[in-house]
Amino acid sequence: MSNLTLVAPIRGWVSLLDEVPDPVFAERILGDGIAIDPTGATVHAPCDALVVSVARHAVTLRAANGAEILIHVGLETVALHGQGFITHVREGNSVRTGDPLITFDLDFLAGKAKSLISPVVITNGDAFSIIRRSTDRETGLGEFLMELKPLGGPASASGGSREASREIVVRLAHGIHARPAAIVSNAAKQFGAEIEFSVRERRVNAKSIVALMSLGIRRDEQVAIFAHGADAQAAVDALADLIENGIVEAPETSAPSVSTASSAGNTPLPPNTLRGVAGAPGLAIGRAVLLSAADFDVVEKGGGIAHETMLLNGALAVARARLESLSTAGNRQQREILGAHLALLEDPELSHATRAAIESGKSAAFAWRQAIRAYAQAFRVMDDARVRERAGDLVDLERQVMVALNGDAGLVAKDIPANAILIADELLPSELVGLGKIAGFCTAQGGPTSHVAILAAGMGVPALVSTAGVLDIAEGTTLFLDADAGLLHIDLDAVLLEQARTQIATRERQEASARAHALNDCRTADGTRIEVFANLGAGADEAAAAVASGAEGCGLLRTEFLFLDRETPPTEDEQAQTYQAIADALGGRPFKIRTFDIGGDKPVPYLPLPAEENPALGLRGVRAGLWRSDLLKTQLAAILRVTSPVRIMLPMIASAAELRAVRAMLEDLCKERGVAAQPKLGIMVETPASAVLAEQLAREADFFSIGTNDLTQYTLAMDRTNAQLAPQIDAFHPAVLSLVAQAAKGGAAQNRSVAVCGGLAGDPLAAALLIGLGVRELSMPSASIARVKESVRGLSLDACRAAAQDALQQDSAQAVRAIAAKYLPSAS
Repeated sequence: MSNLTLVAPIRGWVSLLDEVPDPVFAERILGDGIAIDPTGATVHAPCDALVVSVARHAVTLRAANGAEILIHVGLETVALHGQGFITHVREGNSVRTGDPLITFDLDFLAGKAKSLISPVVITNGDAFSIIRRSTDRETGLGEFLMELKPLGGPASASGGSREASREIVVRLAHGIHARPAAIVSNAAKQFGAEIEFSVRERRVNAKSIVALMSLGIRRDEQVAIFAHGADAQAAVDALADLIENGIVEAPETSAPSVSTASSAGNTPLPPNTLRGVAGAPGLAIGRAVLLSAADFDVVEKGGGIAHETMLLNGALAVARARLESLSTAGNRQQREILGAHLALLEDPELSHATRAAIESGKSAAFAWRQAIRAYAQAFRVMDDARVRERAGDLVDLERQVMVALNGDAGLVAKDIPANAILIADELLPSELVGLGKIAGFCTAQGGPTSHVAILAAGMGVPALVSTAGVLDIAEGTTLFLDADAGLLHIDLDAVLLEQARTQIATRERQEASARAHALNDCRTADGTRIEVFANLGAGADEAAAAVASGAEGCGLLRTEFLFLDRETPPTEDEQAQTYQAIADALGGRPFKIRTFDIGGDKPVPYLPLPAEENPALGLRGVRAGLWRSDLLKTQLAAILRVTSPVRIMLPMIASAAELRAVRAMLEDLCKERGVAAQPKLGIMVETPASAVLAEQLAREADFFSIGTNDLTQYTLAMDRTNAQLAPQIDAFHPAVLSLVAQAAKGGAAQNRSVAVCGGLAGDPLAAALLIGLGVRELSMPSASIARVKESVRGLSLDACRAAAQDALQQDSAQAVRAIAAKYLPSAS
């Protein structure tokens, strides 16, 4: 094995380890090496290598020959908890010589660290010796640093075959289902080690999506990760960190009326009516078009290994090309779901089972179907309903490859009329996205959180699932699909059909009227001005669309979109350009920017938070910002560069001290940048503490914005990501409304504006109660703006106040909703 040359990872002054004022390094406890007193501020890779581990202040690399190199920036810098550091890589990344690894603030470290001197150490010195070192006192980046000679063969150099294990608790909202399984398996494939996950005495290959999904790992379940191989420890650490900190779970879209429809099971059905479960909301009239799965003749005996392997590879390529085409043409949900299907095509366990069957003499079609169905059946017997529903993804893949093997085009959009209401035992995700325009669909199988239901909701296609008796409907039958109520009306007579058309037409007129007046200012019937803003969470295009939908400004910019799904934090320039583009799209309208709310259910890889039993109650919101003040300072500096007026909102405020700390930071930045007009600084009221202390906080905050989503979960002590508690987590609860009332009263006492930007603001029924409690600004998703404005215009302030006071006397969310409907029947 040839020697390995390491180049200087950073500019600076070179010294022997003996000169390092720390016995751990000076006495070579961690290994031999060299030290650099840095004059540069970025650490670069000294050779081509794999990142074994990375902390904010240190990184360990493994070269191709097994040499392990630790680069430790400064001494006792671990005590800084990451402040002053930005990492550019993660465990498992491959890097080339000169790639940036860590950037640090030299001035900050000089004032905080024991010493800036940074050791570069070979940690497996039993396998390597340093035969040559730099003799220059000063080194430039990339100049020769030292040469290593292996002491043994490859096994010795790499430390031999190793084993590692680690136990973690899965905190993902829905456990390890399709998308997280795809992410984990892809990460596992970056390592040479054999990796397995174990739970409930079952142990499977972590590089296989279907194997991981078959475990049915649920939230809060303890999982053991095992690895065997030269990079075992790195693999275990990287996968554990990925699951704990690196996977962001976006909420899945499904029908809001699912619980209502499913809870109506005891209500007598009208004649010729079937009850299902709402998969996606909406109303539709159409003709029944029956779909049945293609029944392929599958020959078990193959025509030879080479022939069948060629057929399989060709069919997989056809299916892959189709999925790639469909995934790039759709929305985010479509891209994610079909992207998971693409990953399944490459699954090692499916591939192994299929190819093993071919090698035993089976045909490609028989082998593929046998492998897929074995896993699909395993999914169907799981306790977790979400995992059971993922069996449909495997059925989808089976059918796509079988179609390709048989030279069939499958379902074609031109074969399906636009007024079709599709009737099927099960409709598959790839079929739905490939069909073009349809009126709706109703299936005998499936569930409200299945991928096809999620896709339907995103596409605006009304859908019912789990509908008993639907397969008995005759082709061409006239149907009225009322997915909101969970009902399918069959073969309507002329009277009922006219009623259905009237119902749809009335809704369309109401929506059209609302859209027609959406651009007008919003006032109650007696003239009270209510400002209606949009919640935004993306760039300028979303802002422009919101204005076109009637938004009078942005009441909440969730800036997390700039911070998530990346390896390093956004720069000041990047943020400033994005905020300015949004401000330009808003055309001078009011613009409230919330500082980042990461941590909790929104972890990021470059902000390794301490392990927490309950992340929702830990370092998130403003706490994370104050903990990593360098990130918050950069964001505030970027906001100050916006040329039109903006307001700054702080998330998760619980005390005046937090507000004062950020205000002091903002004032210092204004002085540094020569900004004369300091932006207004307000707070999100989303903790019970901030609502109770509202009058006190209003003396220091410039405005309030009430976030009812978090306020509800903290008030009711219910996790809003817990599916079992979902029906009870209701912002109409009188306890939540009481805190809204306290916040509004506290703000009014100091003449502060009070807004609501949580989900409650977008409900016309709730808007009336909020106005009655003293709220004069509502911020919501753009899709809700027209409806809410139209509803508010029919309200009087006196009626709103009466409804609010009556609601506060109730003892349940259901009673509050009934009160609101009684006072404001037109809003329902």
